[in-house]
Amino acid sequence: MALQALRRSADPKKARTIIGHALPPMLAAALTAEEFDLIHYRLNQIPKPPMRPALTMDDWLAVAGVFLLVFVTTLPVVFPFFLIHDPRVALRASNGVAVLMLFLAGYALGRYFGRRPWPTGLAMVLIGGALVGITVGLGG
Repeated sequence: MALQALRRSADPKKARTIIGHALPPMLAAALTAEEFDLIHYRLNQIPKPPMRPALTMDDWLAVAGVFLLVFVTTLPVVFPFFLIHDPRVALRASNGVAVLMLFLAGYALGRYFGRRPWPTGLAMVLIGGALVGITVGLGG
């Protein structure tokens, strides 16, 4: 939308304003009027984008990746309902699996960021435990 407004704009001041709003504030503050005009000129030189974007194979692969990620991470939480016949017990087991997964995610996150993994994992467990407690307290 900013590019369309920029292409319609003939006034250099209005074009600078549009570009300035589209850029991060620190970057916009560092540019001169001539640099804004050069950006405006260059953006007007690029071909007009299609009116309706098309999905590429990379987009479909990304969709499949997100689907698989959600499916695989949700599956362990669902397994107790297949294995345990009592729904109340299965729900608590599912909560336990989810909290364990939170610990593992927190542990991995702590290692990734160069922090101590155990406290990070335990912090995630405390957050997850608090959320489970709230849910149980509300009747879930």
